[in-house]
Amino acid sequence: MHAADIQGAQASISSIIAPTPLQYCPRLSQDYGVEVYLKREDLQDVRSYKIRGAYYNISNLTEEEKAAGVVAASAGNHAQGVAYACRSMGIDGKIFVPKRTPKQKRDRIKVHGGDNVELVLVGDTFDEAAEAARNDAEARGATIVEPFNARNTVIGQGTVGAEVVSQLSGLGKSLDSIVVPVGGGGLLAGITSYLADMSPRTAVVGAEPAGGRSLQAALDAGEPVTLETVDPFVDGAAVKRIGDVNYHIIEENLGRLHVVSVDEGAVCTSMLALYQNEGIIAEPAGALSVAALADVSLAPGSTVVCVISGGNNDVLRYAEIMERSLVHRGLKHYFLVNFAQEPGQLRRFLNDVLGPDDDIALFEYLKKNNRETGAALVGIELARASDLDPLLERMEEASFDCRRLMPGTPEYDFIVTG
Repeated sequence: MHAADIQGAQASISSIIAPTPLQYCPRLSQDYGVEVYLKREDLQDVRSYKIRGAYYNISNLTEEEKAAGVVAASAGNHAQGVAYACRSMGIDGKIFVPKRTPKQKRDRIKVHGGDNVELVLVGDTFDEAAEAARNDAEARGATIVEPFNARNTVIGQGTVGAEVVSQLSGLGKSLDSIVVPVGGGGLLAGITSYLADMSPRTAVVGAEPAGGRSLQAALDAGEPVTLETVDPFVDGAAVKRIGDVNYHIIEENLGRLHVVSVDEGAVCTSMLALYQNEGIIAEPAGALSVAALADVSLAPGSTVVCVISGGNNDVLRYAEIMERSLVHRGLKHYFLVNFAQEPGQLRRFLNDVLGPDDDIALFEYLKKNNRETGAALVGIELARASDLDPLLERMEEASFDCRRLMPGTPEYDFIVTG
């Protein structure tokens, strides 16, 4: 796969898919001492770059393949691209998505596909939906449109890289580094293929969610492997296995590639910062590249592009996003407090343990029929992360029986998020 293939795809889809803006970001530029530009793929008609690969892939099917109808599996964004293409070309499509797919994405799939598309919810992960899609296609003789593990899909996604280089050239700048979110690896493979020919000195950073490091697992093993589990929160990048096609392209370009893992809490913090400062509604996968900047070594003054891969985020998720961000920043902590069986213990806890800037964010007795004494789940929100040690010292001095719940432990997941 070469730049010429991607340039051909760019010409092919240009009448349907307009270029997205390359936006300079003063805040991030100041924070990191480089010139940061945001590639705004969240501004596509389907609010993600996935429309590029989906449309180009489907447009290259034979008439017989189109007539047989298409089948796709997706975490939500590829599905919207397929739905858009089906309706535009008058092709029937059947799309499988995990049951956990945010309602906002499901609704948009229906809007883009109209009567041409049937939506099926199946399984808890993308990989389960993909298996159901393959079985359905085989049973009906339909045509699979792969979300990332297919040559034409990768070529279509590579047009993002072609646009970035062209847009920077128009500003009289060259691309020093580009940060790309990674799920199945289609976008990374496409951009890397283009840059290998057209901007070989550019450093490429692949940003994976910590709960779904399928690319790093493949690099460690020397071949694609299937992860046992993935954290579904970064739904657009929660993929158990990197695509074979994509892995081989990435493997050939390891000299220019660096892979980083990004904690889901850091992703949430970046999502909130993008919204509050730049007014950008990024989905979790869309904020991966920005969150990764903290873990990347960048030459001062260099030109860096972060791909905002998508903006399909359900407003109902913001409570969880806020929670994960606070925990990640060390501002929210949970404790099991076993109050002595005597009156006045809660008042003593508030007076002797809480600092002047500490807030009770959650208080719940674990025994529903005991509202005065007994064990309680207490969530405390701090003004500063550095306030934790003084809080713990006051707990110990006051002789309260307190046990801190640590994120990632079964107890925390069961009591706090369960």
